[in-house]
Amino acid sequence: MIKKYLLAPGPTPVPPEVLLRMAHPMIHHRSPDFSPIMEEVSEGLKWLFQTRHDVLIMASSGTGAMEGSISNFLSPGDKVLTVNGGKFGERWGKICKAFGINAIEIMVEWGEAVDPAIIADHLKKDPSIKGVYVQASETSTGVAHDVKSIAGIVKNYPDTMFVVDAITALGVFDIRPDEWGIDILITGSQKALMLPPGLAFASVSDKAWKMNERAKCSRFYLDFKKERDNLKKNTSAYTPAVSLIIGLQQVLRTLREEGLQNVFVRHSLLANATREGMKGFGLELFPKSSPSDAVTAVKAPEGFDGQQIYKRLRESCGITAAGGQDHLKGKIFRISHMGYCDKFDVITAISGVEMVLKEMGYSGELGSGVRRAEEIFLIL
Repeated sequence: MIKKYLLAPGPTPVPPEVLLRMAHPMIHHRSPDFSPIMEEVSEGLKWLFQTRHDVLIMASSGTGAMEGSISNFLSPGDKVLTVNGGKFGERWGKICKAFGINAIEIMVEWGEAVDPAIIADHLKKDPSIKGVYVQASETSTGVAHDVKSIAGIVKNYPDTMFVVDAITALGVFDIRPDEWGIDILITGSQKALMLPPGLAFASVSDKAWKMNERAKCSRFYLDFKKERDNLKKNTSAYTPAVSLIIGLQQVLRTLREEGLQNVFVRHSLLANATREGMKGFGLELFPKSSPSDAVTAVKAPEGFDGQQIYKRLRESCGITAAGGQDHLKGKIFRISHMGYCDKFDVITAISGVEMVLKEMGYSGELGSGVRRAEEIFLIL
């Protein structure tokens, strides 16, 4: 028997109490039973997003919220900036192309964070740019972009909105959309929110809603205004993912009990221990700057295949991590430490990596990475 450990950057493990809550008998989404749940969840999401604005709830993956943040606020031919520093930054450009949006891609070397000065320079040269789209945490590379600094730049342009994909950032580290000036902040259910895939969320600022009034892109199911109007009545425009929303009610209660700042501190500690543990075993991290507290990307040692490391972790240790994407396939592997995760998940991950690489002929000392992580946990 091999026990399974889900340590991939989404889906992430779901707490037992959330699974049990979702296993309750189904209720009708237009009944009086469901309205109080939606009301509690709506208020809880405002707390989690640190915003006074409504947080829209959609039955989709996070990509649905990405698409909606383009189709609901832009018109064909509009010009935007997108930061392409990984697989998901690349997705912004692909969605823009599908809607006839002129996306100017800022190409960033994978493993690097974007320099906010580059964005400032683009906006200074061309104030007609309608939006800036970036990831807070680029899941494919394990890099966090400095969205606070970028927000400080974009908010000086009244006709330009700032859109942040926080799918692997919200609930991991501190993001303050109202205070910083983030106009649209999105996330998904299967990351730090500790739920199965199937829900997407978006907070929208007053500036963005004004742009929505002028937007000409086609939309139907992912109509943010329609969802906002229905949310005010504690319902949704279309059939919601009822069980997931019921599970979300339990997740938000759990997070409130822990405290938002404590959630951020926990993720920071787990990330630091994972990074230091990998380095303690002689491995090199992939990010050259600004590593994300959501996921750690590790370089495969010279002469070793990162895909084989990822595969062996799953087959011999029961640990589902993640490999590299596109040109990073075989060159890195990635371990998540977000959501329903604690110090012993990190220790398990590091131990599994040590054992797998040792079996593959790597020269590192067994236990050196685990020892370093344990030292960090004991100190803090």
